[in-house]
Amino acid sequence: MALVDDIRSEPEFRLSEATPGDYFALLKPRVMSLVVFTAVVGVLAAPGSMNPFVAIIAIVAIAVGAGASGALNMWYDADIDAIMSRTSKRPVPLGRVLPGEALVFGLVLSVLSVMTLGVLVNWLAASLLAFTIFFYAVVYTMWLKRSTPQNIVIGGAAGAIPPVIGWAAATGTVSLESVIMFMIIFLWTPPHFWALALFKSGDYGRAGIPMMPNVKGELSTRRQIFAYTLVVAPVGVLPWALGYVSIGYGVAAALLGAGFLWHAWRVLAMSPDDKAMKPAKQMFFYSILYLFGIFAAYLLDILVWRAVALVGA
Repeated sequence: MALVDDIRSEPEFRLSEATPGDYFALLKPRVMSLVVFTAVVGVLAAPGSMNPFVAIIAIVAIAVGAGASGALNMWYDADIDAIMSRTSKRPVPLGRVLPGEALVFGLVLSVLSVMTLGVLVNWLAASLLAFTIFFYAVVYTMWLKRSTPQNIVIGGAAGAIPPVIGWAAATGTVSLESVIMFMIIFLWTPPHFWALALFKSGDYGRAGIPMMPNVKGELSTRRQIFAYTLVVAPVGVLPWALGYVSIGYGVAAALLGAGFLWHAWRVLAMSPDDKAMKPAKQMFFYSILYLFGIFAAYLLDILVWRAVALVGA
Protein backbone atom coordinates (compact mmCIF):
# COMPACT_ATOMS: atom_id res chain seq x y z
CA MET A 1 0.00 0.00 0.00
CA ALA A 2 2.90 2.33 0.69
CA LEU A 3 3.93 2.14 -2.95
CA VAL A 4 0.40 2.89 -4.08
CA ASP A 5 0.37 5.93 -1.77
CA ASP A 6 3.75 7.01 -3.20
CA ILE A 7 2.34 6.83 -6.71
CA ARG A 8 -0.70 8.89 -5.78
CA SER A 9 1.47 11.53 -4.14
CA GLU A 10 3.91 11.94 -7.02
CA PRO A 11 3.99 15.64 -7.97
CA GLU A 12 2.44 16.16 -11.37
CA PHE A 13 5.18 18.57 -12.43
CA ARG A 14 7.98 16.06 -11.93
CA LEU A 15 9.52 14.99 -15.20
CA SER A 16 10.79 11.46 -15.68
CA GLU A 17 14.49 10.96 -16.29
CA ALA A 18 13.84 7.66 -18.02
CA THR A 19 15.55 6.76 -21.26
CA PRO A 20 14.47 4.01 -23.66
CA GLY A 21 17.16 1.86 -22.04
CA ASP A 22 15.50 2.29 -18.65
CA TYR A 23 12.17 1.08 -20.00
CA PHE A 24 13.91 -1.82 -21.69
CA ALA A 25 15.49 -2.71 -18.31
CA LEU A 26 11.98 -2.85 -16.82
CA LEU A 27 11.31 -5.83 -19.09
CA LYS A 28 14.02 -7.89 -17.35
CA PRO A 29 15.64 -8.73 -20.70
CA ARG A 30 17.92 -11.50 -19.39
CA VAL A 31 14.99 -13.35 -17.84
CA MET A 32 12.81 -12.58 -20.86
CA SER A 33 15.36 -14.05 -23.28
CA LEU A 34 15.22 -17.47 -21.63
CA VAL A 35 11.42 -17.29 -21.44
CA VAL A 36 11.20 -16.45 -25.14
CA PHE A 37 13.61 -19.23 -26.05
CA THR A 38 11.52 -21.89 -24.26
CA ALA A 39 8.39 -20.50 -25.94
CA VAL A 40 10.08 -20.79 -29.34
CA VAL A 41 10.85 -24.44 -28.60
CA GLY A 42 7.20 -24.95 -27.67
CA VAL A 43 6.09 -23.47 -31.00
CA LEU A 44 8.55 -25.48 -33.11
CA ALA A 45 8.07 -28.75 -31.21
CA ALA A 46 4.33 -28.69 -31.86
CA PRO A 47 3.05 -30.97 -34.65
CA GLY A 48 1.92 -29.57 -37.96
CA SER A 49 3.02 -26.34 -39.54
CA MET A 50 2.38 -22.79 -38.41
CA ASN A 51 2.34 -19.76 -40.66
CA PRO A 52 5.76 -18.15 -40.08
CA PHE A 53 4.27 -14.66 -39.80
CA VAL A 54 1.73 -15.83 -37.21
CA ALA A 55 4.50 -17.68 -35.35
CA ILE A 56 6.57 -14.49 -35.16
CA ILE A 57 3.54 -12.57 -33.85
CA ALA A 58 3.01 -15.24 -31.20
CA ILE A 59 6.64 -15.14 -30.04
CA VAL A 60 6.68 -11.34 -29.92
CA ALA A 61 3.42 -11.29 -27.95
CA ILE A 62 4.80 -13.81 -25.46
CA ALA A 63 7.99 -11.76 -25.13
CA VAL A 64 6.02 -8.57 -24.52
CA GLY A 65 3.85 -10.37 -21.95
CA ALA A 66 6.95 -11.63 -20.15
CA GLY A 67 8.35 -8.10 -20.17
CA ALA A 68 5.09 -6.75 -18.80
CA SER A 69 5.35 -9.17 -15.89
CA GLY A 70 8.85 -7.90 -15.20
CA ALA A 71 7.72 -4.26 -15.24
CA LEU A 72 4.86 -4.96 -12.83
CA ASN A 73 7.25 -6.86 -10.58
CA MET A 74 9.68 -3.93 -10.53
CA TRP A 75 6.85 -1.50 -9.77
CA TYR A 76 5.63 -3.46 -6.75
CA ASP A 77 9.04 -4.52 -5.47
CA ALA A 78 10.69 -1.10 -5.72
CA ASP A 79 10.94 -0.84 -1.91
CA ILE A 80 12.84 -4.09 -1.45
CA ASP A 81 14.79 -3.71 -4.71
CA ALA A 82 16.32 -0.55 -3.25
CA ILE A 83 17.62 -2.54 -0.25
CA MET A 84 19.14 -5.48 -2.12
CA SER A 85 22.53 -5.08 -3.79
CA ARG A 86 21.48 -7.35 -6.67
CA THR A 87 18.52 -5.11 -7.60
CA SER A 88 19.38 -1.66 -6.30
CA LYS A 89 20.47 -0.46 -9.75
CA ARG A 90 17.09 -1.12 -11.32
CA PRO A 91 15.36 1.93 -12.89
CA VAL A 92 12.64 2.40 -10.25
CA PRO A 93 14.86 2.29 -7.13
CA LEU A 94 17.27 4.67 -8.86
CA GLY A 95 14.38 7.05 -9.51
CA ARG A 96 14.92 7.06 -13.27
CA VAL A 97 11.47 5.57 -13.84
CA LEU A 98 8.67 6.73 -11.54
CA PRO A 99 6.62 3.96 -9.88
CA GLY A 100 3.45 5.12 -11.61
CA GLU A 101 5.16 5.02 -14.98
CA ALA A 102 6.37 1.46 -14.39
CA LEU A 103 2.85 0.42 -13.38
CA VAL A 104 1.19 1.97 -16.43
CA PHE A 105 3.91 0.59 -18.71
CA GLY A 106 3.38 -2.93 -17.35
CA LEU A 107 -0.41 -2.76 -17.56
CA VAL A 108 -0.41 -1.41 -21.13
CA LEU A 109 2.03 -4.10 -22.29
CA SER A 110 -0.03 -6.78 -20.52
CA VAL A 111 -3.24 -5.82 -22.31
CA LEU A 112 -1.46 -5.32 -25.64
CA SER A 113 0.29 -8.70 -25.54
CA VAL A 114 -2.79 -10.69 -24.51
CA MET A 115 -5.10 -9.02 -27.02
CA THR A 116 -2.58 -9.40 -29.84
CA LEU A 117 -2.13 -13.10 -29.11
CA GLY A 118 -5.87 -13.65 -28.81
CA VAL A 119 -6.97 -11.75 -31.92
CA LEU A 120 -4.13 -12.77 -34.25
CA VAL A 121 -3.26 -16.26 -32.99
CA ASN A 122 -5.79 -17.98 -30.68
CA TRP A 123 -7.53 -17.36 -27.37
CA LEU A 124 -6.22 -20.45 -25.58
CA ALA A 125 -2.66 -19.15 -25.91
CA ALA A 126 -3.85 -15.66 -24.94
CA SER A 127 -5.64 -17.00 -21.87
CA LEU A 128 -2.51 -18.86 -20.77
CA LEU A 129 -0.44 -15.69 -21.25
CA ALA A 130 -2.95 -13.63 -19.24
CA PHE A 131 -2.87 -16.23 -16.46
CA THR A 132 0.95 -16.18 -16.47
CA ILE A 133 1.11 -12.40 -16.13
CA PHE A 134 -1.50 -12.43 -13.34
CA PHE A 135 0.19 -15.31 -11.52
CA TYR A 136 3.64 -13.70 -11.62
CA ALA A 137 2.57 -10.14 -10.85
CA VAL A 138 -0.18 -10.80 -8.31
CA VAL A 139 0.09 -14.31 -6.86
CA TYR A 140 3.89 -14.49 -6.74
CA THR A 141 5.07 -10.87 -6.47
CA MET A 142 2.31 -9.41 -4.29
CA TRP A 143 1.54 -12.44 -2.14
CA LEU A 144 3.90 -15.44 -2.12
CA LYS A 145 7.25 -13.65 -2.35
CA ARG A 146 6.86 -11.86 0.98
CA SER A 147 4.85 -14.46 2.86
CA THR A 148 6.31 -17.96 2.49
CA PRO A 149 9.67 -19.72 1.93
CA GLN A 150 7.83 -21.77 -0.68
CA ASN A 151 7.45 -18.59 -2.75
CA ILE A 152 9.70 -19.69 -5.58
CA VAL A 153 8.35 -23.26 -5.61
CA ILE A 154 4.77 -22.17 -6.29
CA GLY A 155 5.69 -18.99 -8.13
CA GLY A 156 7.93 -20.93 -10.47
CA ALA A 157 4.82 -22.02 -12.37
CA ALA A 158 4.73 -18.61 -14.05
CA GLY A 159 8.18 -19.04 -15.57
CA ALA A 160 7.41 -22.61 -16.63
CA ILE A 161 4.31 -21.88 -18.75
CA PRO A 162 5.91 -20.20 -21.84
CA PRO A 163 6.61 -23.44 -23.77
CA VAL A 164 2.99 -24.46 -23.13
CA ILE A 165 1.85 -21.08 -24.48
CA GLY A 166 4.04 -21.60 -27.53
CA TRP A 167 2.57 -25.06 -28.09
CA ALA A 168 -0.97 -23.71 -27.65
CA ALA A 169 -0.24 -20.90 -30.11
CA ALA A 170 0.80 -23.44 -32.74
CA THR A 171 -1.92 -26.04 -32.16
CA GLY A 172 -4.73 -24.49 -30.13
CA THR A 173 -4.28 -27.31 -27.60
CA VAL A 174 -2.19 -28.38 -24.62
CA SER A 175 -0.50 -31.78 -24.79
CA LEU A 176 1.50 -34.09 -22.52
CA GLU A 177 4.68 -33.13 -24.38
CA SER A 178 4.17 -29.45 -23.57
CA VAL A 179 3.31 -30.31 -19.97
CA ILE A 180 6.62 -32.18 -19.63
CA MET A 181 8.45 -29.09 -20.87
CA PHE A 182 6.56 -27.17 -18.19
CA MET A 183 7.60 -29.70 -15.55
CA ILE A 184 11.29 -29.46 -16.47
CA ILE A 185 11.28 -25.69 -15.85
CA PHE A 186 8.99 -25.93 -12.82
CA LEU A 187 11.22 -28.45 -11.04
CA TRP A 188 14.39 -26.63 -12.12
CA THR A 189 13.29 -23.33 -10.57
CA PRO A 190 13.73 -24.11 -6.82
CA PRO A 191 17.34 -25.39 -6.98
CA HIS A 192 18.22 -22.55 -9.34
CA PHE A 193 16.89 -19.80 -7.08
CA TRP A 194 17.83 -21.43 -3.78
CA ALA A 195 21.44 -21.62 -4.96
CA LEU A 196 21.22 -17.86 -5.52
CA ALA A 197 19.53 -17.40 -2.13
CA LEU A 198 22.38 -19.20 -0.37
CA PHE A 199 24.99 -16.62 -1.37
CA LYS A 200 22.54 -13.69 -1.31
CA SER A 201 20.86 -14.56 2.00
CA GLY A 202 22.07 -11.28 3.54
CA ASP A 203 20.26 -9.32 0.83
CA TYR A 204 17.03 -11.25 1.34
CA GLY A 205 17.35 -10.94 5.11
CA ARG A 206 17.69 -7.14 4.95
CA ALA A 207 14.69 -6.95 2.61
CA GLY A 208 12.58 -9.21 4.83
CA ILE A 209 12.02 -11.79 2.09
CA PRO A 210 11.47 -15.27 3.61
CA MET A 211 13.74 -17.19 1.27
CA MET A 212 14.52 -20.76 2.27
CA PRO A 213 18.03 -20.18 3.76
CA ASN A 214 16.71 -17.31 5.90
CA VAL A 215 13.77 -19.32 7.25
CA LYS A 216 14.87 -22.97 7.31
CA GLY A 217 18.64 -22.50 7.41
CA GLU A 218 21.44 -23.30 4.99
CA LEU A 219 21.61 -27.05 5.67
CA SER A 220 17.90 -27.58 5.02
CA THR A 221 18.17 -25.50 1.84
CA ARG A 222 21.15 -27.49 0.58
CA ARG A 223 19.28 -30.74 1.20
CA GLN A 224 16.23 -29.49 -0.67
CA ILE A 225 18.37 -28.30 -3.57
CA PHE A 226 19.81 -31.81 -3.89
CA ALA A 227 16.37 -33.44 -3.57
CA TYR A 228 14.87 -31.29 -6.33
CA THR A 229 17.88 -31.89 -8.57
CA LEU A 230 17.44 -35.66 -8.09
CA VAL A 231 13.96 -35.24 -9.57
CA VAL A 232 14.60 -32.72 -12.34
CA ALA A 233 17.55 -34.64 -13.83
CA PRO A 234 15.48 -37.72 -14.82
CA VAL A 235 12.48 -35.58 -15.81
CA GLY A 236 14.81 -33.81 -18.24
CA VAL A 237 15.37 -37.15 -19.98
CA LEU A 238 11.65 -37.97 -20.08
CA PRO A 239 10.98 -36.48 -23.56
CA TRP A 240 13.35 -39.08 -25.05
CA ALA A 241 11.96 -41.91 -22.89
CA LEU A 242 8.45 -41.13 -24.17
CA GLY A 243 9.61 -41.03 -27.78
CA TYR A 244 9.15 -37.31 -28.44
CA VAL A 245 12.80 -36.82 -29.39
CA SER A 246 15.75 -38.97 -30.43
CA ILE A 247 18.55 -40.62 -28.45
CA GLY A 248 20.74 -37.62 -29.27
CA TYR A 249 18.60 -35.45 -27.03
CA GLY A 250 18.47 -38.22 -24.43
CA VAL A 251 22.26 -38.37 -24.19
CA ALA A 252 22.57 -34.58 -24.01
CA ALA A 253 19.87 -34.36 -21.31
CA ALA A 254 21.49 -37.15 -19.30
CA LEU A 255 24.90 -35.47 -19.40
CA LEU A 256 23.44 -32.09 -18.48
CA GLY A 257 21.49 -33.71 -15.66
CA ALA A 258 24.60 -35.46 -14.38
CA GLY A 259 26.36 -32.11 -14.27
CA PHE A 260 23.44 -30.58 -12.40
CA LEU A 261 23.55 -33.41 -9.86
CA TRP A 262 27.29 -33.02 -9.41
CA HIS A 263 26.89 -29.32 -8.64
CA ALA A 264 24.01 -30.06 -6.26
CA TRP A 265 26.15 -32.65 -4.46
CA ARG A 266 28.94 -30.09 -4.07
CA VAL A 267 26.43 -27.66 -2.56
CA LEU A 268 25.14 -30.37 -0.21
CA ALA A 269 28.69 -31.23 0.88
CA MET A 270 29.68 -27.59 1.23
CA SER A 271 31.33 -26.67 4.50
CA PRO A 272 29.23 -24.42 6.78
CA ASP A 273 32.39 -22.33 7.17
CA ASP A 274 32.56 -21.62 3.43
CA LYS A 275 31.60 -17.95 3.55
CA ALA A 276 32.40 -17.47 -0.13
CA MET A 277 29.67 -19.98 -1.08
CA LYS A 278 31.64 -20.89 -4.20
CA PRO A 279 29.78 -24.19 -4.89
CA ALA A 280 26.41 -22.38 -4.63
CA LYS A 281 27.55 -19.66 -7.03
CA GLN A 282 28.84 -22.24 -9.50
CA MET A 283 25.60 -24.20 -9.29
CA PHE A 284 23.52 -21.08 -9.91
CA PHE A 285 25.39 -20.28 -13.11
CA TYR A 286 25.44 -23.93 -14.20
CA SER A 287 21.67 -24.15 -13.68
CA ILE A 288 21.18 -21.43 -16.31
CA LEU A 289 23.41 -23.39 -18.68
CA TYR A 290 21.45 -26.55 -17.87
CA LEU A 291 18.05 -25.12 -18.79
CA PHE A 292 19.37 -23.45 -21.92
CA GLY A 293 21.15 -26.66 -22.89
CA ILE A 294 18.07 -28.83 -22.38
CA PHE A 295 15.89 -26.66 -24.60
CA ALA A 296 18.67 -26.09 -27.15
CA ALA A 297 19.08 -29.87 -27.45
CA TYR A 298 15.30 -30.22 -27.81
CA LEU A 299 15.23 -27.61 -30.56
CA LEU A 300 18.25 -29.04 -32.38
CA ASP A 301 16.77 -32.53 -32.30
CA ILE A 302 13.50 -31.29 -33.79
CA LEU A 303 15.23 -29.31 -36.54
CA VAL A 304 17.60 -32.14 -37.46
CA TRP A 305 14.87 -34.75 -37.81
CA ARG A 306 12.63 -32.40 -39.77
CA ALA A 307 15.55 -31.74 -42.14
CA VAL A 308 16.11 -35.48 -42.49
CA ALA A 309 12.42 -35.99 -43.26
CA LEU A 310 12.52 -33.28 -45.94
CA VAL A 311 15.59 -34.79 -47.58
CA GLY A 312 13.98 -38.23 -47.58
CA ALA A 313 10.66 -36.98 -48.96
